Amino acid sequence: MTIDHPTRFWNGMTIPDAGTFLLDEAHKRVGFLGKHMMVSPVRGELTRASATIVVGADPLASTVAATMDATSLTTHHDERDGHLRSADFLDVERFPTVEFRSTSVRWQGPQDDAMLSWARLRNRSPERSEVPAARIQGAGAGHFVVSGLLTIRGVTLPIDLTMQFGGARRDPYGRDIFGFSASGTFDREAYGLVWNVVLETGGLLVGKKVEIEIAGEAIRQD
Repeated sequence: MTIDHPTRFWNGMTIPDAGTFLLDEAHKRVGFLGKHMMVSPVRGELTRASATIVVGADPLASTVAATMDATSLTTHHDERDGHLRSADFLDVERFPTVEFRSTSVRWQGPQDDAMLSWARLRNRSPERSEVPAARIQGAGAGHFVVSGLLTIRGVTLPIDLTMQFGGARRDPYGRDIFGFSASGTFDREAYGLVWNVVLETGGLLVGKKVEIEIAGEAIRQD
């Protein structure tokens, strides 16, 4: 028997009721982006990752704990992947995981959606018909900042992730889910990933800043 876990309305969004959710292995991407030779973006991902998200009765009291398998790193280039896994970078033999633990969640406001903005403007015109409030507010998207501690190569430092909440619903299999995406930036050298080559024309072979790109769905467990 499927237990009914209702969603709730909070700050113009439909969000899940309090409970524990796990990252869906089939609907996730834990990616990163770095710069090569100061000009070219290189994307990669950690293909094996798990996360537990506890949604609080107060949504801003929610927590996230995630573990990424550093040995699963891929940029779809074998030679580069081997170098990134080596002691020059992640040193996966000594540090096989990357960890994230949240410390706080802050609400940043609704998503700036062009269509919804148009609807708001349209609704201000007296000769136009009313646009339903639920459509103007939207049923899903909003922005949060999830602050936490990121551990790479045994070094733990604070990081802020900007998270876009995508909405909550029940999937065709009767599971309660919600969707999200998140991004952030860190300085790899602060984590001891200092390998580089100075280019003859100036600059460095590998950029110091790394962007995090995360997207996924989470499935209720209780």
